[in-house]
Amino acid sequence: MSANSRLTIAAHALAWIGLYQRQGHEVATSEQIAASASTNPVVIRRLLGDLRRAGLVESRRGVGAGWSLARDLESMTLLDVYEAVEPGPLFALHRAAPDPGCVVGHGIQPAMQRIYDVIEEKLRCELARVTLKDVLQDVLAVPR
Repeated sequence: MSANSRLTIAAHALAWIGLYQRQGHEVATSEQIAASASTNPVVIRRLLGDLRRAGLVESRRGVGAGWSLARDLESMTLLDVYEAVEPGPLFALHRAAPDPGCVVGHGIQPAMQRIYDVIEEKLRCELARVTLKDVLQDVLAVPR
């Protein structure tokens, strides 16, 4: 299994757009953001579409097309981004019901669901504490 990087790439895109706008630019292109993230512009456009639906970015078509922040970085949290790009639960149970006649099969889903619920609530609380402004400040503080 590989880890999901959608939250990281979305945070990267938002921080990049925020910095780019601070430098006096109105909009950023998906190609520019993709170059920074070393990924395909299609990946960026899909994520930005999710972020637009969540009200975090806006897009402009035609001449001067591109993406801009819909809100200040100070008012966006990592939880906002997480909810925009990761709509499902953090962990999943078996796709098929385990054998209810087995003692483990009977109790595994309720036991694991309780654990997952606690972990997800802690994750949400931590993500809600961190703004995208905080992320950009941390990014800019990393020595080059």
